[in-house]
Amino acid sequence: MRTVSVTGHGESRVVPDSAVVRVSAVHRAAAVADALAGADSAARQVIATGREHTAPELVGSTSVQVWPAHDQQGEPAGFEARHSLAIRCPDIDVAGALLSALAETVGDRLQIEGVSLEVTDRSAAESAAREAAYADAVERARHLAALAGADLGDPQAVMESAYAEAPTGRVRAAALHSVALEPGEMSVTASVTVTFQLLGD
Repeated sequence: MRTVSVTGHGESRVVPDSAVVRVSAVHRAAAVADALAGADSAARQVIATGREHTAPELVGSTSVQVWPAHDQQGEPAGFEARHSLAIRCPDIDVAGALLSALAETVGDRLQIEGVSLEVTDRSAAESAAREAAYADAVERARHLAALAGADLGDPQAVMESAYAEAPTGRVRAAALHSVALEPGEMSVTASVTVTFQLLGD
């Protein structure tokens, strides 16, 4: 039995509707205990502020670190502690307001590590990308079958590749008292490899 195998690619676009805000509470002191205590105090402020803007279970620590600090001349300058946290916001506007509030409540002990924009439910976008990928595979297979002087038969095997996401929007941060998040669009892609039977002599 003659066959032809092709890989089709599909894409769909969706606008992110949620965000994850990643921040760190940082404190430097002469002793390890004091550095940890300062970072812990700032982290408690981050947690309290985060829970004012989103559900308590969506605020959590990701890591706690402490290491020797040095000045600009490379001389020992005590210790620096960092308590990192992630805050999930079901609404992008809430994430912007949260950043502003954190800057006001935590002050100079706050470090913003990043804001990632996400899609809460990607199932519809994934289905659309998968359908487009399969249609592309059929079109490619028909072309190859015609070049080979054959007709395209039934699919014999289908294998799906992993999804990939490529954000195409932007995150704009103005002065911290007025943070604007611009979601733009996210591209959800899929790849499908299909083996078809070739009909004809």
